[in-house]
Amino acid sequence: MSRILIVEDEERIATFVDKGLRAAGHATERASRGDEALELLRSIDVDLVLLDVGLPGMDGFEVLRALRGSGSRVPVIMLTAHGSLEDTVQGLDGGADDYIPKPFRFDELLARVRVRLRDAPRTAADPSELRHGSLSLDVRSRRAAVDGVAVELSAREFALAEEFLRHPDQVLSREQLLSRVWGYDFDPGSNVVDVYVRYLRAKLGAQRIETVRGMGYRLVG
Repeated sequence: MSRILIVEDEERIATFVDKGLRAAGHATERASRGDEALELLRSIDVDLVLLDVGLPGMDGFEVLRALRGSGSRVPVIMLTAHGSLEDTVQGLDGGADDYIPKPFRFDELLARVRVRLRDAPRTAADPSELRHGSLSLDVRSRRAAVDGVAVELSAREFALAEEFLRHPDQVLSREQLLSRVWGYDFDPGSNVVDVYVRYLRAKLGAQRIETVRGMGYRLVG
C-alpha cells in the first residue's frame, strides 16, 4: 500500500482527491499548509506528494525547494490553478516530477500517480521489506512471516499489519487505523479495528500488539 501526502488548502478538492486515492487502494495523509506538510514529511515516510502551489503562508514552490534542499527524492506532482508555461517550468526546474493544472479529471491524476509510483526508485527510507523483531512483511509480494515462518494474512490484515510496522512502538488510535486502513467513509462507530487486531494477534502473536488503554494500539518487540 502506497502512502500519499495531499497538500491542499481547499477542503473540497482535498477531500475529493483523498477519497479517490483511498478507493484506489492508497493510504493518505493530508496537510493544508506548507509548513505543516514539511513537518509531516520529517516524521513519516510517504511514497508520493501531491503539492498544491497556492498554499497559505509558504507556497508550493517554497515547500518543494525545502524538500529537495533536504535531499529528499520523494516524487512530487504539483497541482495548481495556474496553467502558465512559466509556472510549469518553475515547478519542474525546482524538482517536481510532474505538473497538472486545475481543474483536472481524477482518472488523469490517478494515472500520473501510478506512473510516478512505478518509476520511483526504492531507497533505504522506502524499503520493500518491513521488519520489527522477528516479524517481517514483504510489501511487494504481500507476504508475512514470524520467526521465518510464513503466515497467511488477508488483504485487510496485511494492510493493518503494514500500518503497525511502518510505525513501530508508536501508539496508533482506533481513528487513525480506521481512516488509514478502511477509509474515512467507514462507520466510525464500528469495532472493525478491534476485530482485526484480534485476528492479527491470533496469527502474529498476542504479545506483539499492545493495548494502550484509552488511546489505541502499539506494535511492540
